Amino acid sequence: MITSHQNPLLKDIRRLQRRRDGRFVAEGEDLLAAADAAGWASVARLRAGVDVDPEVLAKVSSLGSGSRELGIFEERWAAAPVGPLCVYLHGLGDPGNVGAVLRSAHAFGAGSVVLGPGCADPFGPKAVRASMGAIFTVPVVRGGVEGLPGEKVALVAGEGEPLAAVAAQVADRPGGVLCDEGLALSLLVGAERAGLPPEVVAVCDRIARIPIRGDSLNAAMATTVGLYELAGRLAA
Repeated sequence: MITSHQNPLLKDIRRLQRRRDGRFVAEGEDLLAAADAAGWASVARLRAGVDVDPEVLAKVSSLGSGSRELGIFEERWAAAPVGPLCVYLHGLGDPGNVGAVLRSAHAFGAGSVVLGPGCADPFGPKAVRASMGAIFTVPVVRGGVEGLPGEKVALVAGEGEPLAAVAAQVADRPGGVLCDEGLALSLLVGAERAGLPPEVVAVCDRIARIPIRGDSLNAAMATTVGLYELAGRLAA
């Protein structure tokens, strides 16, 4: 059992908490259970009271309450986006939002999440925690709008038709926009303040808005609403 704060593995974990090298740290029993269920083998794993003294593990934990279990994993980036439902994010610099989008993507069966320019690292500690294990199940891709599957639907505040109407129109279109799995759609979402750049909106097939009474909606929440509408149409 590790009892020294100077243990080389603990030093490695501290470094990874600050700066990654193709590996990342996941903390907590639920996250590691999600990794196991998804078939992700850890590079190293520490369990409080089994592999390491609990107080020693708490010192390297990034959680305020400490951690009972911690694992190191290799990052996995998918080569290309896939459908039938895909999410493209542009400029989401908050890792919590990126992680929350991954969680919603998993919940609504999205085939992949594409991270465009300015997006936070999905393997950072905050994003991994916010994903609630979805980082191990949803393929993530670095890239642009090129190659996004199916019809591209840009989510733009205050512009275009209501999202529910756009989803119905796309799904009811004769023949749809097909990929190997059937009808395919890509939902494009920008940062809360800046939104999607004009050049990205220009290459989209449709522009949609979420009707709200307030001035804005958190980017991760907007993505969740968008996924709900589009996933329901694809399922139908």
